[in-house]
Amino acid sequence: MKKILFTLLMLAFIAPAFCQEEEQTQNEDKPVKNTFEAVTLIDNQTVITPFKGALELQIQHRFSLIENIHNLYGIFGSANTRLGLNYGITDKIMVGIGTTRTNQLVDITWKYKILQQTKSNSMPITLTYFGNLSANLRDSSSGAFGPTNRFKEMHRFSYLHQLIIARKFSDKFSFQLAPTFFYFNSVPTGYKNMNLSISAGGRYKVFGSHSVIFEYDQLITKQDSVQVNGSYTTKQPLPNVTLGWEIGTATHCFQVFVANFDRINGQYDLLYNTNDFKKRKYLFGFNITVRF
Repeated sequence: MKKILFTLLMLAFIAPAFCQEEEQTQNEDKPVKNTFEAVTLIDNQTVITPFKGALELQIQHRFSLIENIHNLYGIFGSANTRLGLNYGITDKIMVGIGTTRTNQLVDITWKYKILQQTKSNSMPITLTYFGNLSANLRDSSSGAFGPTNRFKEMHRFSYLHQLIIARKFSDKFSFQLAPTFFYFNSVPTGYKNMNLSISAGGRYKVFGSHSVIFEYDQLITKQDSVQVNGSYTTKQPLPNVTLGWEIGTATHCFQVFVANFDRINGQYDLLYNTNDFKKRKYLFGFNITVRF
């Protein structure tokens, strides 16, 4: 009888210990959340997707280049705006649609979270695929797509495919890299249709819900040489650089920043940026994300 009681007592102490250890392991293997605050860092996509059934409204605005007091440091100049909607089909799949003023673009976007970083570090990164299809709706008679007699409707379209690799190193710091492939059905002379680039970006929480955010994009593909006044020159696009401040709440994300590019659409920013940040070609911009 004593042996039976002793065995029952041992089970009573040991069993909860095993259960607690198993529960702790399961907790540690939970996915890391809030690697970034929103689906976009500034212009680039992040690994974040909306929750299943969640709808987001995005307002992205860029003022013109900062010049002087006469254009009120870019506020009086020509601006660019994108309005977009994102919807979470599942916790891992997002679809979206948007329209951008410059170039009169309409875009369809999609994103799929392939891998998710875990607290136990059994998966050290989050990996997401992002893609878009953009249609340029400008009047073809303006010559925006080259000679009008050779214009076809397919010349309006461009495509972008991107793998986003991110890690949340701590509660304060997250960083991501994004190798990108994009293709234009039609480009001006001197530009290549098919291009590769690499993007980097990060967030550092300063205090509370306030963070410093930054991005850098570098086009890898070298563009073609064109003959101008008897000599050959290359229209190599310039890198995109931006630095900003982010405030996040449960239902909103506000971002204000200084950048040297303004097209908002990824492939257009990567291929057509001519603003040199070394020559102080900057502009102000802001993003607002509203979650319903």
